Amino acid sequence: MVKVFEDYFSELQSDMVAVCLEYFNHIIDYIYIYCSYETNVYVFDVFFNINGQVVHKHQLNKIINNSNNEHVIYDDSRERQRAMLGIGNKNLQLIHKKCEEFNREMPTEIKLYYDVTQKSLRAEYKYELIYSNDDTLLPEHIFDQWYEEVKNEVEK
Repeated sequence: MVKVFEDYFSELQSDMVAVCLEYFNHIIDYIYIYCSYETNVYVFDVFFNINGQVVHKHQLNKIINNSNNEHVIYDDSRERQRAMLGIGNKNLQLIHKKCEEFNREMPTEIKLYYDVTQKSLRAEYKYELIYSNDDTLLPEHIFDQWYEEVKNEVEK
């Protein structure tokens, strides 16, 4: 069976989720993946919901405890974070290549929501410029804004 664009697109998004799951050894409840492509710049970042707490990738060891309330240490080193982000960024570049190959428009923004317990993935796509037409706005501002929105919703 010949693969179509949607097959490649789905596989690459699934791989983004898989690398994030591997980073935290499958102990998370939800994964929130942010991808951006504007003005030839690729951005990939992620945050998580663990036991009702929304956290950045470097905050894992601040909230995870095992059943005996002993602190469990996970490898959230900068090297490991960079490796995860690098793989996600590479997948975003591959999505762009597939969009070009199949003559499809590349999204300027992709937000992925993955429910670990339900094993369900939901995505939102934008195609208009988000930050590159603004002199003060950067992709990390958009990511941080989304993080705060989710955190306020989950932890209210």
